[in-house]
Amino acid sequence: MPQPVLIIGTYNPDGTPDAMNAAWGGQWDANEIMISLGSHATTDNLNRCPVFSVAFATVDSLPAADFVGLVSARKMPDKIARTGWQTVPSDQTEAPVFDVFPMTMLCRVKEKLKESATGCYLVAEIIDILCDEQYLADDGKPDVEKMRLITFDPVHHAYIELGKKAGDAFSDGKTLI
Repeated sequence: MPQPVLIIGTYNPDGTPDAMNAAWGGQWDANEIMISLGSHATTDNLNRCPVFSVAFATVDSLPAADFVGLVSARKMPDKIARTGWQTVPSDQTEAPVFDVFPMTMLCRVKEKLKESATGCYLVAEIIDILCDEQYLADDGKPDVEKMRLITFDPVHHAYIELGKKAGDAFSDGKTLI
């Protein structure tokens, strides 16, 4: 705890965008992420085309972000239309970029670990990171506080908004040296 609320974007075989909500993921290496995936339409899409987008859900996107985790594209092919999300083309990959998220990573599957009929651990290379300018800090880098990101609380089945900066990493501990 807490776990990120990741929205994974792929394209269905008919070219329509799909998204799913995944909370079991994170950074794997400097330029890689890992996501634990079950058997989903998204998994089928990745088997066909190994590129995808990963966005971080926000307070503003919460109802629709939860919805794409509740409903499968296998049973509801028009689920993205119901969210109201629009896709923006990407020059980097054949993956949908949804217009409602402040930051999106474009990724390519690198390997699948412990693959079985029930899912796998997906390791992916980050190809590019897109961030809306209004969510950049003065130094030109993404500002997490401005984004109002949410995390998943698996104990209480809740979404929690990330808060304010609490300290300086790789610095505050130096007071004990």
